Amino acid sequence: MNFLEIVNKRFSCRSYEARDVEKEKLDYVMECVRLAPSAVNRQPWVFRIIRSEEGKALMQRCYDREWFRSAPLYILASVRHDEEWVRADGKHHGDIDVAIAVQHLCLAAAEIGLGTCWVCNFDADLCKKELDLSEKEDPIAIIPIGYPACDVTPKKRKAMEQMTLID
Repeated sequence: MNFLEIVNKRFSCRSYEARDVEKEKLDYVMECVRLAPSAVNRQPWVFRIIRSEEGKALMQRCYDREWFRSAPLYILASVRHDEEWVRADGKHHGDIDVAIAVQHLCLAAAEIGLGTCWVCNFDADLCKKELDLSEKEDPIAIIPIGYPACDVTPKKRKAMEQMTLID
């Protein structure tokens, strides 16, 4: 599969089979995350793999949607602000670094037949409190992951001319 095929295969999966993700597949996805680039190679992230019933219940309190409950596990991506690179003008790059790593996660999962969905519209304060995250760590995204119980949905994207400026 070439890169464009993987990109087309990735979609926001909102229905999962009641089936566990094999350790080897999860290890593969997380190795792809580990190799993601970051500003000044700081890697200011933490990825929590949440499989326990208690942990899943917490994620479901943070994002209470029926479809979300169908995922066999969740990965919580967070940024450690004390480890992120800050540009000279004060621009923090931690959220960008985590986003790059999450995209590696989603594309690697798609390559091996797993579905994912970025969830950013969750109760981050509740998540931070319940997981007892430090003041310097913020949750960025919850990624449900598992075998899709639905087909890839067609992508609606802007035309190339609408998004590309040529000088």
